[in-house]
Amino acid sequence: MNSRRKFIQGGLLSSVAALTPLASLEANEAYPHSIPVKPSSGKITILQTTDVHCQLHAHDELFWEKDELVFRKTGGYAHMATALDRMKQSNPENTITLDTGDMFQGSMLSVKTTGQAFVPLLNAMNYDLYLPGNWEVVYYKKNMQKLLGGLLAPKICANMYHDLGDGKKGELIFQPYQIMHRLGVKIGFLGYTDPLVPLRQSPMYSKGILYSKPEENLREYVSILKEQEQCDFVIILSHLGLSQQIALGNNPHCEGVDYIFGADTHERVRKPIQAAYTKIVEPGAFGSFIGKLDIQVKEGKVIGSTYELVEVDPIKYPAKKEILNLVNDLEGPWKSQINQVLGYSTLPLYRNFVVENTIDTLIVDALKWKVNADVVLSNGFRFCPPRIPGKDGKVAITEGYLFDMLPVDSTIRTAKATGQQIMNWLEKELQNVFAQDASLRFGGWLIRFKGMQVEFKAFERVGHRVQKVIIGGAPLELEKSYVLCACERDGDPEDMLCRMKGVKEAKNTAYTLHGMMKEYLAKFSPVTPTLRHDAKILDGPQSLLSQVTGVDYSFR
Repeated sequence: MNSRRKFIQGGLLSSVAALTPLASLEANEAYPHSIPVKPSSGKITILQTTDVHCQLHAHDELFWEKDELVFRKTGGYAHMATALDRMKQSNPENTITLDTGDMFQGSMLSVKTTGQAFVPLLNAMNYDLYLPGNWEVVYYKKNMQKLLGGLLAPKICANMYHDLGDGKKGELIFQPYQIMHRLGVKIGFLGYTDPLVPLRQSPMYSKGILYSKPEENLREYVSILKEQEQCDFVIILSHLGLSQQIALGNNPHCEGVDYIFGADTHERVRKPIQAAYTKIVEPGAFGSFIGKLDIQVKEGKVIGSTYELVEVDPIKYPAKKEILNLVNDLEGPWKSQINQVLGYSTLPLYRNFVVENTIDTLIVDALKWKVNADVVLSNGFRFCPPRIPGKDGKVAITEGYLFDMLPVDSTIRTAKATGQQIMNWLEKELQNVFAQDASLRFGGWLIRFKGMQVEFKAFERVGHRVQKVIIGGAPLELEKSYVLCACERDGDPEDMLCRMKGVKEAKNTAYTLHGMMKEYLAKFSPVTPTLRHDAKILDGPQSLLSQVTGVDYSFR
């Protein structure tokens, strides 16, 4: 008892103790299964959804099977609800459901309601715990707090702080961890979201928030959960991306953690990835999958665990009527606008590949048509489910799908940069995607472009990946100035464009991304965004579907 008392008196512990007791009490009142129960035998089931990005309905999903693209329907909140209910029914008293982020960004309904439409929907799904994702800040800090505050279940995150100014961290915005009891087993959940949000996204989104790297307090919180709280099982909820999560799992600070439940990169981990100190899983995106962990318990002791990635097949899991009715009510005022057809594509539209894809090919084709620039750029986002042709052989591009592709209707911006700046920027962007040190990878896939052709080696050492650059049909000249075009990011410095620093003569155009896309589709529909290999990988497949290498994992 004396040693335990001394541990509790530690510096970090006193601040944690001040932060967490009330939150834990409130959670226990709302969630009676958090109260300790007599040790017994059976299984504890933990169900995870993540990165749903406001996709309400069953949708086309892309699979890679036998080295070919395959599409089939998955997802939809009403179908997810049925799948979750069925899995709970097999273990009703000892199932925990959680969502690990990107709940409020990614659709027209979300934009039109500033995310509010999804609060009653998420509450109706009966989640037990939430982690904020990198896109929870898309409507700025105050709205993030309001949206997450409207959710009935606890929220955890140990690395988001109120910004007091001058780089000083205030209190944590959310409680850092949550403890739940099942079958006499004490389970500790610790949360981390991506600390690179201010760099990856428009800086204004996260203004008022300071992020820390998980390594800054991970060891202390794991010690609290294991030594003070005496948890039998510890799970990190992480919205960092699979590469970063593997790096975290190989960090000694992670010793004592049983699983990392990952998110952000939309990866589909079907068999847990074994790192040095823990196992890592991640259950895809858009509500297409549910991660299912079964923890075997004997007389209050954990004796093993099994994991399964469950595909949300809308035929196998028919829509839950209550959720479907709620979705229809929430979407009703906007339904006709969401379904308004803007144009058509003759090719399937998707965004799953690391190097190039048809959605961004369509976007840069439209940008190059609209703006007089040498090179146009589209960020390497991952959100937006695929869409395939209907019976008429055409993909209908609706207003709603335009919001899926481009949830933020940014202003189009131009600037000038030298060939040397472009070369340095390309090396930096390639490092972000392919860094040998997994902890240095971040963001989305490779930047997309038109007007420039780049040949590169993904697995070459840093600074030596770019092998060849052609702009306007001629080799890149380091001293020459080129006109670039991309979207404006709210809060970026005046001399920055698409994370490229030191650009000259930066100015906003009179166009926005949505307006430009509507004009392009009206003029050229049906479009055929054929892949051109403008970015060509020399030491790997052009069909690369993941940044992750060196472990037993492949995207499929």
